[in-house]
Amino acid sequence: MTVQMPISARAFVLVFAAFCFAQVATAQNRSGPATTKNAASAQTDEPPAMSVGDWLQRMHTGARQRNYVGTFVVSAPGGDLSSARIWHVRDGDHQIERIEALSGPPRSTFRRNRNVMTFLPEAKVVKVEKRENLDLFPNLPDKTDSSIGDFYDVRAIGKDRVAGFDADVVQLVPHDGLRFGYRIWSERRSGLVVKLQTIDSESRVVEQSAFSELQLDAPVKAQALAQMMTNTAGYRVEKLELERTTAQDEGWTLSAPVAGFKPRSFFRRPATSSDKSKQDAATVQWTFSDGLASVSLFIERYDAARAPRDGVLTIGATNAIRRRLPEPASDWWLTAVGEVPPQTLNAFAQSLARTR
Repeated sequence: MTVQMPISARAFVLVFAAFCFAQVATAQNRSGPATTKNAASAQTDEPPAMSVGDWLQRMHTGARQRNYVGTFVVSAPGGDLSSARIWHVRDGDHQIERIEALSGPPRSTFRRNRNVMTFLPEAKVVKVEKRENLDLFPNLPDKTDSSIGDFYDVRAIGKDRVAGFDADVVQLVPHDGLRFGYRIWSERRSGLVVKLQTIDSESRVVEQSAFSELQLDAPVKAQALAQMMTNTAGYRVEKLELERTTAQDEGWTLSAPVAGFKPRSFFRRPATSSDKSKQDAATVQWTFSDGLASVSLFIERYDAARAPRDGVLTIGATNAIRRRLPEPASDWWLTAVGEVPPQTLNAFAQSLARTR
């Protein structure tokens, strides 16, 4: 996925017709080269010399260890703006977060570790789910994967200030065309990512997001957020039930791996019927990540009543494709979504194969 600020601040609302995908913020910055020049020339101190893995681990830790409150702003193509207010607190081994949408339909999302509750005031509905993959940046596994250095180089750009905080500016340069590059502003003391740009193969900024205001070590009360999270009075609670399974058990494989992308999880949405044929028709989600970018494959049975068509959608750094799989799996449809170049999704689609 694209570089993200604090957890869950991104990845919420991308709708592609029948596509089963959502994300919180898409953005495009049309002044990338000038911004980079200013960042490099504003101050002469160079960021510390560290490996790609060391930088990512520092950012990973910074997003989880500090309490903070801030306003997160995303600029979208065409000049649209969206923003959200974020409260994040670490309470011992637990993390609690609240995301309040400040633009668009009212929406409040709470997270306690992997338990997520999204309140939709207009519909008086709260959606409850448990997320194994939290769309973090960097999207690192529990144990650092040293192979990420095989796919990205890191270059120091200089120093800059974001929301009043000194930040090291570094750029992650991909080794191939299967992933985007990233320009990252990392707060000097904590490592927290305070601004990011996603860069395509032609050095264009295709997405940008940043804090416009930030308070580090804010006096956020974990108990207060937890109480707000559990107060569902007046709301209809809808639980998203997912079953952990494996690609092998569900009859799917990749005939050829996509370089750098490792499987992270495989879930199926359980059928409500005991009918075996209907259970076999359940939608499954297979998720891959290279530690920065992630790809989700949603696989479902073809439904003649819906008659969906093949399609492509691009919003900022997010691309999505939908297509009918070739024989012998032509009764299945694939929706592939990720903050990766289109050729990466095509590589997954071409490699996906039915084993039974």
